[in-house]
Amino acid sequence: MSSSASNSVKNESRKLYLVPSSDRDFGQEWSHPKFAALPTPLSQLPNISTWSRSFIVTVIEIWAGKRSVIQISGNSHRLVSRRVNYYANKIQESCKIRRIYISQPIEGVSEITVTLLIGNRVRSLILRFEGVDKRWICTELQLI
Repeated sequence: MSSSASNSVKNESRKLYLVPSSDRDFGQEWSHPKFAALPTPLSQLPNISTWSRSFIVTVIEIWAGKRSVIQISGNSHRLVSRRVNYYANKIQESCKIRRIYISQPIEGVSEITVTLLIGNRVRSLILRFEGVDKRWICTELQLI
């Protein structure tokens, strides 16, 4: 077999896969393989479209003061929960979802951009979800 044919066979067998990000707020003991989160295939995860919309609505309700940030703590890293709480103190106007864009760069990862109408301004909410332990976990959230 020629070297170019050998390289193409090697490249075809390579696949990107999810290595779950760790919640940096937990100490070193949680990074031990015994406690590490396990990646979950898409077939064992809830539908991302339905699930992410519910998560986003919950975030907006937290910002409106209708829910507690504890509502998302089971499905997000602590950094995300703190960031949602931080934005709750900054957003005083009504907030409405305009559009949700979902991309899945690799199996078990969803990156979502949400356009929001906050007062009379359009802003973007950026989220990253990782499928681990048979559930979606929000590992990143930014309001731009």
